[in-house]
Amino acid sequence: MQQRVLTILILLLFTIGCSQSGGSETTLFDYPPLPDNLTRARVVRVVDGDTIIVRIDRREERVRLIGINTPESVDPRRTVECFGKEAATNARALLDNKTVLLEDDPSQDSRDQFGRLLRYVWLEDGRMVNLEQIWQGYAYEYTYNVPYRYQAIFRAAEADARAAKRGLWSPETCNGQR
Repeated sequence: MQQRVLTILILLLFTIGCSQSGGSETTLFDYPPLPDNLTRARVVRVVDGDTIIVRIDRREERVRLIGINTPESVDPRRTVECFGKEAATNARALLDNKTVLLEDDPSQDSRDQFGRLLRYVWLEDGRMVNLEQIWQGYAYEYTYNVPYRYQAIFRAAEADARAAKRGLWSPETCNGQR
């Protein structure tokens, strides 16, 4: 309950700031409502900042969060990218041992080229992990092929994170380079 109140206060403060500074048409006050009838899953493991493994019923599924990208931290073909470990740590803080709600998007494929489910991941308190990762500065908005349902909101969240110099956008992070 306290977490939800804190989230609402943060969103209200952001909205007030946008309205006073002539902010964009879409603000985080437009935080999407938690949809009904989503698939419940239990987080088994956080792979990195944008990929998790969940248990749905009795099977495990790898899930790639729609609309975001984080610096790499576990791809064996690549070096660990700056802020990758921090993005994964934040995802763990949000998701470890949690029950989540998975939302698909008809504008996107159900699975990516690696067989991962493509989903928005919601916490039971009504926060969307995809959006939180962007707004907190641990991820950036990423459109793969076609626009997706929450694209405008994700872009507004990234603009706010950049303006506030949070996470990836801080001059102290990665020498100011993303």
